[in-house]
Amino acid sequence: MVKVATPDTEQVVQHERLILLILAAVQFTHILDFMIIMPLGSQFMRIFDISPQQFSLIVSVYAFTAFAMGLGGAMFIDRFDRKHALLVSYIGFTIGTLACALADGYFFFLIARGLTGAFGGMLGALVLAIVGDTVPLNRRARSMGIVMTAFSVASIAGVPAGIFLAATFSWRAPFLVVGGIAFVLAFLIFFFMPSVRKHLDDGQVQRNPLRVMGNIFKDPNQRLALLFTIMLMLGHFTIIPFIAPYMQLNIGFSDFQVTYIYLIGGILSVFLLPYFGRLADRHGHARVFTIASLFALFSIFAITNLPSVPIALALCATSSFFVVASGRNVPAMTMVTSVVKPEARGSFMSVRASVNEMGLALSSLIAGLIITEKGDGSLGNYQYVGYIAIVMSLVAILAARKLKVVG
Repeated sequence: MVKVATPDTEQVVQHERLILLILAAVQFTHILDFMIIMPLGSQFMRIFDISPQQFSLIVSVYAFTAFAMGLGGAMFIDRFDRKHALLVSYIGFTIGTLACALADGYFFFLIARGLTGAFGGMLGALVLAIVGDTVPLNRRARSMGIVMTAFSVASIAGVPAGIFLAATFSWRAPFLVVGGIAFVLAFLIFFFMPSVRKHLDDGQVQRNPLRVMGNIFKDPNQRLALLFTIMLMLGHFTIIPFIAPYMQLNIGFSDFQVTYIYLIGGILSVFLLPYFGRLADRHGHARVFTIASLFALFSIFAITNLPSVPIALALCATSSFFVVASGRNVPAMTMVTSVVKPEARGSFMSVRASVNEMGLALSSLIAGLIITEKGDGSLGNYQYVGYIAIVMSLVAILAARKLKVVG
């Protein structure tokens, strides 16, 4: 029997599409602000005259402040309309990004990155919570895939454009542009995004901060989801900060050729991430996550053990990682948003964001401690970072198969 869409159904779908479009735009600026640091790594090391360890701190400080703000925000975030919480966080993120563009040295830039991370971490939690609140579980992975294509669009258009702006003008230019886009988008959120307060309607939101945190950590399913989050991050992000520097210093990519990594990987991901979402909705989130993760192991090994090879072959390795690593995140985030009831989803997702940022910070620090600079200027010990990512990915697979869907 063919289902005919009623006016009410069409209105609901249009409401969802508007929310997803706004969230994808927020994710685009948020992700681009974070991603642009990586391909500019060698430039920052040269301009600021810093070591690989100091560069890894630029990445880590963003994550540490996001971790702290996420824990604090978890105690009260469910008390508010999601739209209002999103708008306040986005304004803070915009100010932090513009401050990065105005930095006059390494330490000022470090402080500005910390400010950006504090609000950026809240943005990630709110985006996932809003998707969980507004989209039913039976099509949530598909919607998650749409929102997460922001990563791919940032890779295709944002990162190459950012690198071009940095090469043509200065390293400040990408942050000025992202900050300007975010400034305009904040007005669009205020005027066009609908209210998201369904979680407040039944009066079940917990207002005692200690009980909010206690409810999260007393629940074995939510604890497992947090463990899953940090294992996935350790299995994913340990290799990412040094992909671009490794390809430049060890494989021979030029500053411009680094854009190919993000352009090709991003194009493939734009087309395939929604497909990962449809597969997960149809065949099971844990199953699709497991299969994608197993393929990711081969990509991680290939990238971190890559000898001096033609650029085309190196791009095959990086592009495969973009697709399968991003693809496994679609069912992963769908599962994580489903381990908690709507009235507590914002708080849990805020804590999850903090744990995620802690994993991100640890990943970057671990990579920075392991990777060395050789006498010829190339990077050493990258393969050991890859082995850590592979082990953590296997642990994440085991955790994912034990998660239970409750809402």
